Amino acid sequence: MNTTSRPRITVGVLTPHAAAGADVEFSHIAPAYVRTEVSRIHPRSDPPTVPEGLRALATPAAINEAASALPGGVEALAYASTSSGYAIGYDAESALRERLRERWNVPVHATSLSAVSALRSHHVERISLVHPPWFGHSLNELGAEYFQSQGFEVVDARLADLPDDPDRIEPAMVVEWVSQHLSHRAEAVIIGGNGFRAARAINELEGRTGRLVLEANQVLLWSILKGAGVSVDIHGFGSLFD
Repeated sequence: MNTTSRPRITVGVLTPHAAAGADVEFSHIAPAYVRTEVSRIHPRSDPPTVPEGLRALATPAAINEAASALPGGVEALAYASTSSGYAIGYDAESALRERLRERWNVPVHATSLSAVSALRSHHVERISLVHPPWFGHSLNELGAEYFQSQGFEVVDARLADLPDDPDRIEPAMVVEWVSQHLSHRAEAVIIGGNGFRAARAINELEGRTGRLVLEANQVLLWSILKGAGVSVDIHGFGSLFD
């Protein structure tokens, strides 16, 4: 990255999910560089666990309402919902980002868009997708379609056979499951789901598999710091930050 040193950046995290995600993992990965403020987009009908509910929460009105609730001083916005990106698709997610940027006049980053950017920056063509069990088959399939629409070969897309509760998932569980189920054809692994909170599994998983590992909150943070030109010194969360 062409970067310059600067103080900590304040990021407004917008998410339709009740579970902790980017706000927790940003502080694990880069406490010296990022401070977060969180605003949750509240469901009015279908829950944010099914495609229809996620699409309803990705409307300009719903997102602007959540952004309006953030305190002053926010220097960037992060749309922290892998599944929402899958549900609305790449083009709509890109348009959402641009609307937010124009409305609030700050850089805007989204999880799934950030993953696409990271894959392209590393010249990756073949990927393996790993999603938490609570995504279900519909979102798992939409994830494969999302990356296929951008020209990637999705070697496989799987729901990890792990506890259906993010608070019960340990990094070692993620390392073991992914290592045992990873296709030899995949050049990179994407661990989707901002509530999955698998950032602490990245380093060991890259060491075990020899593949680039992109995790939802890690890649979103990478995009934010890269966009802000922040000079980072982050270790233990994957080669993406090298």
